[in-house]
Amino acid sequence: MAKEILSPNNIQLNVSLNNKEEAIRYTGGILVENGYVNASYVDKMLEREALTSTFMGNNVAIPHGTEDAKDQVIETGLSVVTVPDGVDFGDGNIVKILIGIAGKGDDHLEVLSNIAIVLSEEENIQKIVNAASKEEIIRIFDEVN
Repeated sequence: MAKEILSPNNIQLNVSLNNKEEAIRYTGGILVENGYVNASYVDKMLEREALTSTFMGNNVAIPHGTEDAKDQVIETGLSVVTVPDGVDFGDGNIVKILIGIAGKGDDHLEVLSNIAIVLSEEENIQKIVNAASKEEIIRIFDEVN
């Protein structure tokens, strides 16, 4: 049976991060730790960020690997990290929600569109930032699983 795309192990609440690189490494590290990707995927996440920012607006960034990182993905998965104090993603873009994505094959497109639906509602962004439990996050994202 495939792993859950988003499980409580993939969520970290109220984290304090100093900069964009630390934020991406932390978010990717969760995917590595829980067996979704090989460790080298995190470098591909940083490579992707160097090409174009994964900042999406509304205090959200969705770090993910480059196209050629697909062979580093073991299972499709998400990590969610909340940073209530925010982390600077450059150009004055402050991120409070990091969503790391690893998609096997073309899974990432479907996962991304589900995430976009959840995040298109500004009240969901506030709920995620203010979430007191991992279960709250899972409830908000349960369309994605």
